[in-house]
Amino acid sequence: MRLGTVLRYIGIILLVVAAFMLLSAGVSYYYDFDGAYTPMLMSSLLTLLLGFFPLIFVPRPDYISQKEGYCIVVGAWLASSFVGMFPYLMWGGEFSFINAWFESVSGFTTTGASILNNIEGLPKGLLFWRMCTCWIGGVGVVMFALILLPSIGKSKMMLSNMELSSLARDNFNYRTLTVVKIVLSIYIGMTLLATLLLKVGGMGWFDALCHGMSACSTCGFSTRNLSVAFYDSVTIELILAVFMCLAGIHFGLIYATLTGKRNNIFRSEITRFYFATIGVATILISVSLWLADIYPNIFASFRAGFFHTISCITTTGLVTADCNTWSSMAILVLMFLMFICACAGSTSGGLKIDRLLLAFKMLRNRLRQQQHPGAVFRTKVDGIPQNKEMLDTVLIYTVAFLIMIFAGAFVNMFLGSDLMTGFSSALACASNVGPGFGDVGTMDNYSETPVLMKVNLSMLMLLGRLEIFGLLQLFFIRWWK
Repeated sequence: MRLGTVLRYIGIILLVVAAFMLLSAGVSYYYDFDGAYTPMLMSSLLTLLLGFFPLIFVPRPDYISQKEGYCIVVGAWLASSFVGMFPYLMWGGEFSFINAWFESVSGFTTTGASILNNIEGLPKGLLFWRMCTCWIGGVGVVMFALILLPSIGKSKMMLSNMELSSLARDNFNYRTLTVVKIVLSIYIGMTLLATLLLKVGGMGWFDALCHGMSACSTCGFSTRNLSVAFYDSVTIELILAVFMCLAGIHFGLIYATLTGKRNNIFRSEITRFYFATIGVATILISVSLWLADIYPNIFASFRAGFFHTISCITTTGLVTADCNTWSSMAILVLMFLMFICACAGSTSGGLKIDRLLLAFKMLRNRLRQQQHPGAVFRTKVDGIPQNKEMLDTVLIYTVAFLIMIFAGAFVNMFLGSDLMTGFSSALACASNVGPGFGDVGTMDNYSETPVLMKVNLSMLMLLGRLEIFGLLQLFFIRWWK
């Protein structure tokens, strides 16, 4: 493996991050040189130097190997998270080194967990940078580099395959550059439309843009301490719910629907299962809240239940209520949604509802196989038989995902966390949801968690965003030989 080649491509990706830092400095300039202008400008220049350094000394290679592709993608996420700390550290305030690392990782992985007690005290430039980290992370830092920097050339296929999981690639029957253009076109278009509608719905332009970026990246960062509860607006909640829901659908299916293709959202078995899960969960939570007298009437219960159902299943984490006060039934359903999450090929994290559907189908076929030992049953999705390698991968990943959550929860509780806080924070970070329950509930944050617990949760965020095995590859020395 050529280390110089890996560093060269990571440097290219850092140039993209530097460009967004410079854009955030421009926001600070627009708002009368607010307190973030110098930190953002200095951070962009420092990141620019780090990105250019390997480009000067390492010539452009003709190809990259699979090992190098893995290292570039994983290295890009780690390097982006590292340089993403610079603005926070230079600004100061609540940002110690570990807090800045936690906030940066949370943004780039679109987790949305925060250590901030006073979000509204941040200057506009720094608030916008927080949104940029999650917006870049929504489709992945590598995807932005693939479209913005055509000099990558023939390596686009390798890097895009490393960035997209096998589940996500199923609905992209196009050439690599076309896939990247489709993803970014849908992503940017959704963000702009969400911004416009939120402005019409009552937000200011800055808040509308930030919340549009947050919803479409399924991150959950907000410009307000109370998140969406600050606005107390049915219109704003409905707009955000619609775009969170759309961001949880495979972008290839959204494109197919808009262009009149046969394989679209309405015909997809996975999206029908996704919508059905949202519907059932909303009913269960709403009825549970109403029967428990949490809210005065069924409409208020449905309003809260609907918004939080979509926020949880899409791993966004925007909130309108303190879920710690909800019924046990409602909390249990939300935790189940945090575990399964939305569709592959979207900006959401977690296990993915595609894998849950395949697991149910495999379970059904197993029962049928026991009843009819001589029969042959194939697991199909949308009428297409799934090969054994795909099904084995689903089972392996599901087991690994469960192990990751329970191991993370064990470490949290070993460090002194209570059961609810320890388990829900591990689940929320591994699934890139953000808010959990207990001390890290929807109206709380992660500021009071111990330093080692923040390190543990940061690792869970990265493992969840890189679908476990991408990051773990780096720790198996024999894999490099």
